[in-house]
Amino acid sequence: MQRLRQYAFARAGLLGNPSDGYHGNTLSFAIRDYRAMAVLYEWDDVEIVLTQEDRSRFHSVAELVHDVKLHGYYGGIRLVKATIKKFVEYCAHKSVEDASFKLHDRNFSIRYATDIPRQVGMAGSSAIVVATLRALMEFYAVRIPREILPSFVLAVEAEELGITAGLQDRVIQVYGGLVYMDFSYDKMTLRDGMWCGVYEPLDPALLPSVYVAYSTDVGEPTEVFHDNLRARYDQGDPDVIGAMEKFADLARRGRTALCAGQPEKLAALINDNFDTRRAICQLPKTHIKMVETAREAGASAKFAGSGGAIVGTYDGAAMWEELRAKLTRIRCRVFQPAIGLVEES
Repeated sequence: MQRLRQYAFARAGLLGNPSDGYHGNTLSFAIRDYRAMAVLYEWDDVEIVLTQEDRSRFHSVAELVHDVKLHGYYGGIRLVKATIKKFVEYCAHKSVEDASFKLHDRNFSIRYATDIPRQVGMAGSSAIVVATLRALMEFYAVRIPREILPSFVLAVEAEELGITAGLQDRVIQVYGGLVYMDFSYDKMTLRDGMWCGVYEPLDPALLPSVYVAYSTDVGEPTEVFHDNLRARYDQGDPDVIGAMEKFADLARRGRTALCAGQPEKLAALINDNFDTRRAICQLPKTHIKMVETAREAGASAKFAGSGGAIVGTYDGAAMWEELRAKLTRIRCRVFQPAIGLVEES
């Protein structure tokens, strides 16, 4: 029996986020330490196998409440179903002109698994979609161009499930490694009815020493943060509009510094990214504490996503040990991420 396995990794937004949803620029890297996996094999019927995140039986109401806080009401099943639906519809449309998109009639069973920490802004939901999409593409021998895939994944979440997000997470999970992304109006192009930016893979070796830390306490869904910012931006809030322009500029400057062999300049840019976000948002005190604690150790720090996880740079073994000790004391897991090479899809 053919058994297919496909993966997608967690990510950290190093600079520029959250301007990806506002025609800005971002610099991000994939975190190979954590991943989502989709396992697919031929089956009599189309079956989506429930996982631990989709459980409906609990030992107590307290356990149920904890599960909902951690996984939400629907787990990842909704993500898998939405991906399958969008994929079938896309292929049906494309097959009118291109026979390679005509799907065979064999059925399959699919399940997902993930160890990406939930609700801390490390892109766990989009990783499930990317892994599922890769499995479907392999099973049906369909190739969707890599530059289109991030926009396809975003369409699954936004159009099918109403999730508010930008392209950054989907780009880095499709490309892997370290990627500079340009979503400015003049760089966006329309392909297969989806808007795509310009994505430039960079050598991860250009980076200085980086760390990632996340809170082991339950966080808050990403869309809670993004919904508020979007509303203010659409209402013409000058502070939000100005901040988005600054986020984008910080990413551009970060790329320039890396390409010029000046990675030490990233620390100030990373700190500025967080300080700008803090100026326009009411952030949870526990998340602010993570950044402040890292800075007390001498490291730079900003949110890796929407909150609950941070990313930054440090200088030397002594700073690393102090950073790890301080963050561990406030119930964070701290690690030096494995970034790896760019993934080919």
